[in-house]
Amino acid sequence: MTWPEFLSYDLLRGLHIIAVIAWMSGMMYLPRLYAYHTETAPPGSEFDAHFQVWEQKLLRIIINPSMTITWLLGVTLILWHVYAAGQGWAFLGQPWILLKLAVVIFLSGWHGFLAGARKKLAAGQRPKSAKFWRATNELPFLAAVVAVLAVTLQFWAR
Repeated sequence: MTWPEFLSYDLLRGLHIIAVIAWMSGMMYLPRLYAYHTETAPPGSEFDAHFQVWEQKLLRIIINPSMTITWLLGVTLILWHVYAAGQGWAFLGQPWILLKLAVVIFLSGWHGFLAGARKKLAAGQRPKSAKFWRATNELPFLAAVVAVLAVTLQFWAR
């Protein structure tokens, strides 16, 4: 199998990083919206309806598409390592890539949790406090730091 020339590693990696930035930005902003929504907008109020629109648009227009693009480009980068770089599938067993994949799975789960929370808020439920949302809105950033350092330093790969 030959690798298409226009799909250079640098292009794929750059597009992947851009998609990750958009995904993380949205996932750091959404919990902040939830905090404000929880503490300032009683269920059924006009302000509640505004928050619901903002949260839904953030998920539908920014977070969901950027996660999809991140995953597609990430899988493409894996295939690049396997085929174009000739590393084969064994590189997936290296600690740095396992750590990165664990972070991606965590972030995808957190994304799902945030999407589920939006539905609960839209239904008038407030299962988490504003304090919870403020305390957790930096989780995507911290996870991204781990993933970026794992890839750029390639821990234990040498």
